Amino acid sequence: MGVETTAGLDLPGELLELLACPRCRARLAVDHETSELVCLGTECGLAYPVHDRIPVLLVDEARPTLAGYHR
Repeated sequence: MGVETTAGLDLPGELLELLACPRCRARLAVDHETSELVCLGTECGLAYPVHDRIPVLLVDEARPTLAGYHR
């Protein structure tokens, strides 16, 4: 199998499998509409920006999403 990429973000699928949310350690998913990586944790749900194909996995740079904003 070749390297899978995420459309628009051009991140290898293998990289996405290795990445985790720095806040809660849950898996991340690609949001193609916003070009962000979104935490799949039910209590977290932060969205991390991707700049020039480089994920910025800093909690201070993330924004809360409605899906994970249960506070």
